[in-house]
Amino acid sequence: MHKNKVLVKLEIPLFEKKYDVFIPINKKVGTIKRLIEEALVELTDNAYCPKDDSNFFSKDTGAMYDVNETVRDTDLKNGSQIILL
Repeated sequence: MHKNKVLVKLEIPLFEKKYDVFIPINKKVGTIKRLIEEALVELTDNAYCPKDDSNFFSKDTGAMYDVNETVRDTDLKNGSQIILL
């Protein structure tokens, strides 16, 4: 079991895709967002273009995650569903 990571379901509405992603709990949300966006650029052959104002949102509450907060300090846990908008 990964004690330093959580498994979340990431939804990308722009491409109508969902991914299961392990994210480290000791990194900032903004760092995770940047790394995921870099991977999306590669996965989509540059069809995905990262935006400065994109962010993760809770699928359950609609709340936006603070990019300066570490994942550990958020409500993200195994099974959480997040949306990248």
